[in-house]
Amino acid sequence: MTHPPASDATPPRPRRECPFEKIHPSELTRDDAFFMALAYNQAIEAWRNDEVPIGAIITHNNGTILAAAHNGVDTLRDPTAHAEILAITQASAQLNDWRLNNCTLYVTKEPCPMCSGATIMARLSRVVYACGDPKMGCLGGAATMHTLPRLNHRVQVTTGILEAQCRNLLQAYFAEKRATA
Repeated sequence: MTHPPASDATPPRPRRECPFEKIHPSELTRDDAFFMALAYNQAIEAWRNDEVPIGAIITHNNGTILAAAHNGVDTLRDPTAHAEILAITQASAQLNDWRLNNCTLYVTKEPCPMCSGATIMARLSRVVYACGDPKMGCLGGAATMHTLPRLNHRVQVTTGILEAQCRNLLQAYFAEKRATA
């Protein structure tokens, strides 16, 4: 049985209005809140691309930004195109190494099982996430994957940075999706 050839020409996804403004943090204080604000801005870009608004930034611990990404699951038609995975891929390419020792991932929502596993496999030093996910989060929400006793790498986890803003963004996105469904 033969199948018709798959079309590579996918119509472009329309840009969507996002009612939230980007944050413009001061470069003078490059702390966790600064980098989470940049991840939040990536989440707004995800919304504008009609993707679940989750953004991620990876920095080297010297403060250099190695990667910036947002969800691309629908755009790329790839279930692994989560913000964290895309950022890990970018950072690995920047360093020309799969080991992201001395690097920190900033992400607007607690990583899912796949992304939590990737943070461990990539040897990230830290993960900083804004809001927890009690259903699918695996760095403290539904599970604590990073504390499994037999792991050969430990990732430090920090939570709650810009939590309200990131949670509001996600809740508003899903409320709009339900209202237009």
